[in-house]
Amino acid sequence: MRRQTTSNILMVRPANFAFNAETAENNAFQSRDGAMSADEMRARAVSEFDGFVAQLKAAGVQVIVAQDQPEPVKPDAVFPNNWVSFHQEGFIVTYPMYAPTRRRERSEPVIETVLAAGFKCSGRKHFESSEADALFLEGTGSIIFDHQNKLAYACLSPRTDAGLLQKLCEQLEYQPVVFHAVDANGQDIYHTNVMMALGEGFVVICLDSVRDIAERAMLETRFKNTDKEIVDISLDQMNAFAGNMLQVQNAAGDRILVMSTTAFNALTPAQVDQLTKHTQLLHAPIDTIERYGGGSARCMMAEVFLPKV
Repeated sequence: MRRQTTSNILMVRPANFAFNAETAENNAFQSRDGAMSADEMRARAVSEFDGFVAQLKAAGVQVIVAQDQPEPVKPDAVFPNNWVSFHQEGFIVTYPMYAPTRRRERSEPVIETVLAAGFKCSGRKHFESSEADALFLEGTGSIIFDHQNKLAYACLSPRTDAGLLQKLCEQLEYQPVVFHAVDANGQDIYHTNVMMALGEGFVVICLDSVRDIAERAMLETRFKNTDKEIVDISLDQMNAFAGNMLQVQNAAGDRILVMSTTAFNALTPAQVDQLTKHTQLLHAPIDTIERYGGGSARCMMAEVFLPKV
């Protein structure tokens, strides 16, 4: 039985969180707004991170916390899901990153922290050499995995290359499901996981961002055929990170959909009712990380599906 959710989550406590001008080139979710010193921004990000981890642990989720090292400086270290994924077949994948500053995040000590928590790795798959050819695929930011049906959903963007996705899927024995998604200004959505989140029995997705009618119909057919109830969010809700969610488990096997408080507050009562038919909900306030980092709750969590030692 292939698992869609896990109770083991890697999170990286940031040492130098900051607004990253390199990633802002194609991440419309980032903002420079607000008068805040660099020291205050770092302190707030760490406080939000610690509070988020505490909420997850209180809910019974097993959180593996790796401490980001101060050097080299990595302003986006709090988002580890973009550079690494840990698979139930026992292998680890590392990915090519668009921004040179983000390539520094790939860390053997972080991977060793995961393995030291009682997991085993039977092999590695390296895609980072594609950076030399300016081809990128940013982990589970770029890819939404349906592990139970062996599907890999991805909206194409400067950070998500269709050819690399195909190569990865061939190695994973998954089928790629490729489409295009744009924001209200017609700009490519930089990561699939800001417009779509897939759980057991449901999918949260901003269908309005998929303007091609044939692609939208294709997605709806896929969801129907894989028994996923569609929770359709608006473009405004997507901008409030309502697509950036991750379903996890706790130690008792209860399913929990994790999101930011910003995302939760953007949902309608009807959408909350739809979701709670499938899963518990948990939300945490991470306003500083969202505003200046351009990522939200899902981006902060890398699922660990590796087998135990």
